[in-house]
Amino acid sequence: MILQMGRFDSGGNLIIESSDQFPDSHPQAEIDALVAEKIGDDPNGWAHSYLVDSHSRAVNEAYQEVVRDVDDENSTVIDNVWGVLVDD
Repeated sequence: MILQMGRFDSGGNLIIESSDQFPDSHPQAEIDALVAEKIGDDPNGWAHSYLVDSHSRAVNEAYQEVVRDVDDENSTVIDNVWGVLVDD
């Protein structure tokens, strides 16, 4: 499982700021605590876990589920973990 966290900027872009790999059986309470610590009450904060085996696959899932399906052709995923822009 890959847990990604980040924020949406004012232009609707998803900026991924961290990506951590955990075993699928990792305790949910520990994951929730990590999300609370990094995202807190930020209204633009974002966190999601993906059942994939690599960071790049999780970024692609985030793009497909969060950005591409929003129907905003100007939005993209900015991966600050690996320094990649995903918009297509």
